[in-house]
Amino acid sequence: MIVDSKGSSSDRRFKFGKNWSRFLKVLNEHRIHEAEKSLQTMLAIGRLEGKSFLDIGSGSGLFSLAAKRLGAQVYSFDYDPQSVACTQELKRLFYPRDDLWTIRQGSVLDLEFMKSLRKFDIVYSWGVLHHTGNLWLALANAAVPVAEKGLLFVAIYNDQGFRSRIWKRIKKLYVSSRLGRIFVLSAFLPAFFIEGLFHDISRGKNPVHRYREYQQQRGMSVLYDWIDWLGGYPFEVATPDRIVDFYCQKSLALKKFVPARGLGNNQFIFEKP
Repeated sequence: MIVDSKGSSSDRRFKFGKNWSRFLKVLNEHRIHEAEKSLQTMLAIGRLEGKSFLDIGSGSGLFSLAAKRLGAQVYSFDYDPQSVACTQELKRLFYPRDDLWTIRQGSVLDLEFMKSLRKFDIVYSWGVLHHTGNLWLALANAAVPVAEKGLLFVAIYNDQGFRSRIWKRIKKLYVSSRLGRIFVLSAFLPAFFIEGLFHDISRGKNPVHRYREYQQQRGMSVLYDWIDWLGGYPFEVATPDRIVDFYCQKSLALKKFVPARGLGNNQFIFEKP
């Protein structure tokens, strides 16, 4: 799907919110704690008291919740109404009467909307901007609400050349029809599972441990991340150099970089002088 500057769209878009609503059924205290730890590790900070946190594309709401539990004042928004509903559900469960957690529907491609927001100490958008249909506009607009001396934390799919182009076609097939979705899921989910199983057996590992380790990375679910990966369309990629050069031209300095493994997300933290 292509999303225009006001957030309108065609029908061919992966329903991220629907996938996140399923993820909430397996969300537990351990996953939330792991999400908190991942923020603390990447931001190199223990607590977020006194900090404002903008979650662009809040999805399930997990990382908005993690930032809130670390003490931040949180503003969450997402283009997908079901994702907004997921975030609202987490607020209802954990912070029902808290006025310092705001949740809205909005598009990062809408410059006027982004300008209407306050300035934030931490602007966070993990694995979101490459699904908007206009990656470079999304990257530019994400920098708008960063406060002076503030941080911009983004994660963007790594450009793997031909492999990335093949995956884009697979994702496009997934969203093309119900039949396309069934074909992609039935072809790749068993393949992912078998590949992981053989990988573990060949190294003498218990497969259960690997899935537990995956959960510990960011508190996420391997199954719902597989589905997110297979269906995640629109889909764009970028090399690390292009992202760094783009933000350097906007006077943002690279503070931290964690490279992707293959087709995964390169993680960047930029600082606004």
